[in-house]
Amino acid sequence: MSGTRTDDTRTGRTRTVRVGRRTVELHRPDKVLFPEDGYTKADLVDYYRSVAPFMLPHLRDRPLMLERYPDGVDGFRFMQKDTPDHYPEWIRRVEVPKEGGTVTHTVCQDTATLVYLADQACITLHRWQSRVGRIDRPDRMVFDLDPPPVPQGPGGTPRDDFAPVREAARLLGELLDELKLPSALMTTGSRGLHVVVPVGGDHDFDEVRAFARDVADTLTDAHPDRLTTAARKKDRGDRLYLDVQRNGYAQTAVVPYTVRARPGAPVAVPIAWSQLDDPAVDARHWTIKDAVEQARSDPWAGLPRRGRALGPARRRLDAHGG
Repeated sequence: MSGTRTDDTRTGRTRTVRVGRRTVELHRPDKVLFPEDGYTKADLVDYYRSVAPFMLPHLRDRPLMLERYPDGVDGFRFMQKDTPDHYPEWIRRVEVPKEGGTVTHTVCQDTATLVYLADQACITLHRWQSRVGRIDRPDRMVFDLDPPPVPQGPGGTPRDDFAPVREAARLLGELLDELKLPSALMTTGSRGLHVVVPVGGDHDFDEVRAFARDVADTLTDAHPDRLTTAARKKDRGDRLYLDVQRNGYAQTAVVPYTVRARPGAPVAVPIAWSQLDDPAVDARHWTIKDAVEQARSDPWAGLPRRGRALGPARRRLDAHGG
């Protein structure tokens, strides 16, 4: 791991990991978190240590919601927003307003924090679309492409058809190009794709979500037999759902390179637009075995560091609708 010193000391049921200036004690590192695959807590820690240089830029300064599985992926799951008092003092926290009070979220600034969270059986990390300091001004807009389940036959279990996801991603990418908004693709490690758009941070959550909804409505109006923005599953039929709700205040989306609690330990992985043409690629194509290799290819290299203002894009979208 470039620039980070890591040393291990094993004693009984613990494993002490030296990460940079910090020492993190792992508890029960041999505990199996993925029973079907045999992946342990130590495997999860080792993966996050390896992917940290590529993952941390997507984590820094962002409030997190943590998806924890203390008994493994087949056991009890809970979503953690408030940071427990027993977390080390060197882990950053941010207090953000909520209705009727505040929430103190964990913020992951370094590899040591990532390792500590893995020791807490935090398998999946979900991030806000805004950063500390401008908490009410998102700098990411996310479209979640959620495929309809396709029955496998009489008595069969549902499976996901990825073809509609590819098609919807291409249609959305073409529209965003027309609006002169750069965009990037990410497999979710679950069922579909996220299309991520860096925005300028000049608008609040309601404005960004309204814009995303208008983009989605423009697509569904053009392809009403294939796409929908209906929030209720019973209203979607066999159409792909264009979900823009992750753009609301305090809503989250999975972090690039985070592991998902599914068989095989799939990973949410950024991909290049050209990789969408690969028939082998689907939502769970990459796992903790090969996600770091994909990260090294720098699939989002062409994405600008600074987001675009939505004003010009809004005018183009209005003209497109007209």
